[in-house]
Amino acid sequence: MSTNIHIQALKYGNRLHYEWDTILLERSASHIFVLGEYGRKLRHHTKQKIFTMDNWTLEFFSFDSWFTVSADVRDGKIQQYYCNINEPATIEGNTVTFVDLDLDLIQRNGEWMVVDEDEFESNSVKFSYPDPLIQRAKLELANLQTRIHNKEFPFDGALERFIDRIPKS
Repeated sequence: MSTNIHIQALKYGNRLHYEWDTILLERSASHIFVLGEYGRKLRHHTKQKIFTMDNWTLEFFSFDSWFTVSADVRDGKIQQYYCNINEPATIEGNTVTFVDLDLDLIQRNGEWMVVDEDEFESNSVKFSYPDPLIQRAKLELANLQTRIHNKEFPFDGALERFIDRIPKS
């Protein structure tokens, strides 16, 4: 029997940003892996819209690291990665929550790039990010880039081992 895990992304100050439902793949004391199903609904509170997702994702949330990973899977392969820089996730019951700090690291067509630096700059003023948090977010982005380059967990094949859990289309 599968366990549903509800994911909530917050903006700084615990403002609900967006949320969606997933299926538990693995849970440990330090992290959780979940499966985002094709056709799931993403409720985007900031944009006041509901999006229907047209892809499967393997997702990673850490309870001690400052990033998340969402890997889009098509035809049995990871097609792209989307990583948020965020405060470490928390889990209470079947709900995982994290505070999104705007900076994102994505991989498309084999190339990694930092996006939303402008959003980070504007939100750091809008939401009054403390200076130590701004510095920490930038440091954690650099740490994530190093982790990816060195193929460290979860970029060491940890996500790929769940690909067979996705139904073939």
